[in-house]
Amino acid sequence: MDLRHLRYFLCVADEMHFGRAAARLGISQPPLSQQIRALEDELGVRLFDRTSRRVRLTRAGELFAPEARLALQQADYAAHTARRAQRGEIGRLALGFTASAPFVPKISQALYHFRQAHPEVELKLEELGRDEQLDALAQNEIEVAIIRGFGKPLLSSDLTATCLIEESMVLALREDHPLATRDLDPTIADLRDEPLVLYSAAAGAGFNEHFFWLCEQAAVQPRVAHEANGLATLLGLVAAGFGATILAESLVRLHVDNLVYRQFSPPLETRLWLVHHAQLSPTARNFVELVQRSNAVEDAAV
Repeated sequence: MDLRHLRYFLCVADEMHFGRAAARLGISQPPLSQQIRALEDELGVRLFDRTSRRVRLTRAGELFAPEARLALQQADYAAHTARRAQRGEIGRLALGFTASAPFVPKISQALYHFRQAHPEVELKLEELGRDEQLDALAQNEIEVAIIRGFGKPLLSSDLTATCLIEESMVLALREDHPLATRDLDPTIADLRDEPLVLYSAAAGAGFNEHFFWLCEQAAVQPRVAHEANGLATLLGLVAAGFGATILAESLVRLHVDNLVYRQFSPPLETRLWLVHHAQLSPTARNFVELVQRSNAVEDAAV
């Protein structure tokens, strides 16, 4: 059944006059009559009683009209839904991120503005380590990843990475630790023989690797006393005096009792990367473009 047939039928049913209905539809009367007959033939019923003086709906036509109207409304809604999905206004976005990402203003603002602009998009957020995010991208379990590492990550040819921010690494210590109260900023060499609390290998991939490389350059063998899978455990162990840890500066916004943060001398840098497939869904494309516009504005301001 052609949707056009339903529209023609309802127009005649509204006007109760083939001439007026044809004029409203912008066609001549004979083709309109032919289309109505074709619909009646397909249904096997008469929808109109026609005489030379009047047109009126049969009982079948009266019952068919509201159903035809509902069918057209549903078809219009389906088309509207498809167009909104194509624009990325509805759908789902699966996003992976490193633990520190939500504390970076650029990321938190992007998430806020995306939710404001696309309230009907379902956001699935997963805190994952670097390698877990890259695996999830490869398996299409997430569409966008926010990972940390000093250098650009090694990616397959269908993935692309953009540096979002470069920030300092800081040393987090219990407030009564000697390095916490010393006038001079700590160096990597100061960590020789110091117990450290670090992320586990999976959770700290990228960040830990860069820190170990810096230790190697300073001829320091890091002494890893404890490993943690989550940020809360990491900070809790440091505050309890189990050792010091290394964090991205964005996490200084976290205020934990008994904890202080010190900049390194010379400053040590880390980077946050936005990673995604070259071909994106409309929802993912909207998010990536929002973040990239924010990046461009900040770069221009600098």
